[in-house]
Order: sequence, then structure tokens, then C-alpha cells
Amino acid sequence: MADKRIPLSKPFLGIGIAAVLWTIMFSPWTAPHVNFWIMMTCSGATLTLYTCWARPGWWKEIRLDLENILLGIGLAAILWGIFWLGEFLSTWMFDFARPQVDSIYGMKEGENPVVLTLLMLFIIGPAEEIFWRGCLQNRLSARWNPNLGFVLTTLAYALVHLAKFNFMLIMAALVAGLVWGLAYRFFPQKLGAIILSHALWDCAVFIWFPIL
Repeated sequence: MADKRIPLSKPFLGIGIAAVLWTIMFSPWTAPHVNFWIMMTCSGATLTLYTCWARPGWWKEIRLDLENILLGIGLAAILWGIFWLGEFLSTWMFDFARPQVDSIYGMKEGENPVVLTLLMLFIIGPAEEIFWRGCLQNRLSARWNPNLGFVLTTLAYALVHLAKFNFMLIMAALVAGLVWGLAYRFFPQKLGAIILSHALWDCAVFIWFPIL
């Protein structure tokens, strides 16, 4: 049942904060003036602190028992496979696809892969799921219904990447958001597995097994 007592100001404030942070990271007018990975780390920390304010006690949903660990690994592997297939098909269909994918991978040039792995594994990946699913989708689902919460969160997650003007990045965010959002829609008690899958997928697609 929808809980009308949940104020809409909090989730929409969260979307606004994320939109500003992602615009700074990706906009061609601001991105050259910041280090993407430092900015992404600070953004993740900011959204985690916001979640602690907007939804106290979110961490009580996290379980990292064997079942959640295996589910997280499996979900990350499935998503990597989806992206491999998507990259293969998109580069076959569209001339612009490969250069846009290369520009995304270009963000890691000159960076220490060990440092990036640690940041994505312990801060960036977990922080995104803590905010997008553990806070935003949870609050919107409770305010209205789980289906609408899933749709709005998935759209917001994709749209904050618009500032990059990169179609492949926006589609990647949309597909990833659909997978993680659906997982949370049907298994909200598996937030720990979803967090782990995001962290592992980040490391896999950027560092361990890049889709080149």
C-alpha cells in the first residue's frame, strides 16, 4: 500500500543533487576541469551521506551471506554478458558506437588500475546502489507503488548521464539501471547482492575484462 506520509521533497532533492554532480563530471564545459575519478568518489560519498539522512537505517537491509554473494557475482556476470552482446551488435549497426565506447574507456587513461579497482569496489559501485536503489527506488516505491518507483528511478539514472552527450553511455546506464532496478523491484531484500553486483561489474567492465 502506498505511504502518502513519505514526502516527495526528499527523493526529488536526491535526484537534483545527483543531476548536478553527474553534470559536473560529464559536461564538456566542466569535465575538463575536474578529475573524473575523484569527482565520482566524492559524488558517491555525498549520495551515501544523503541516503543516511533521507532514509535512516538503510544498511539494515544489507546481507552478504553466501546466497547474496553468489547472486551478486552471477548478476554481475550476466550484466557483463549483456554489455558484450550489446557492444557487438551496436558496433555492427552504428558507425558512431565504437568511438563513443572508446571515449568512455578513455576516462581511465593515465590512472592506476589498482586504485581504480579499489575505488569502484569499495566506494563508487556500492554508493550508487545505496542511493539509486536503496534510497531513491525504495522511497518512490513506498510513496506510490513498486512499478512506478522502478520506472522513475531507472529513467532518472539514465537521464543524469545526458550531460556527456554520448548515446552509448546513456543506453548503458539505461540497460544497467533496468537490470539492477528489476532486481530490486522483485527482490528488495537482496540489496546486498545488488550492491555487490554493481561493484564487481564496474571493476570487470572497466579494468578486469574491458569490452574492447
